[in-house]
Amino acid sequence: MSEDKKYDLEDRLVNFAADIAIFCSELPKDFTGDYYGNQLLRSGGSSALNFGEAQGTNTVRDYIHKASISLKELKESRVNLKILNKIGYGNTTKREYLLDEVEQLTKIIATIIKNKK
Repeated sequence: MSEDKKYDLEDRLVNFAADIAIFCSELPKDFTGDYYGNQLLRSGGSSALNFGEAQGTNTVRDYIHKASISLKELKESRVNLKILNKIGYGNTTKREYLLDEVEQLTKIIATIIKNKK
């Protein structure tokens, strides 16, 4: 991503979900890869989908609720990626990129929620 090109948060979450899907498809096809891959695929995708729902809410309270679910799913994805990192599963470069991106997305959404309260 170039420095001068700005992505809005929805685009970043969609890109994160897509990158997670590709990463998970490349995990080893064993019990561990399937277990963590399936869970990561759900939480990574859910973070984008719930943020999309948050954008369609009518009240600040509903927005905070949906954004909080998105944040929860990002935190779950982060822990999953840390586990995969610890056991050396998946492409190292992609895993490190995803860990960095999930940290940034978590901070952004947490800040948005804090500022809406």
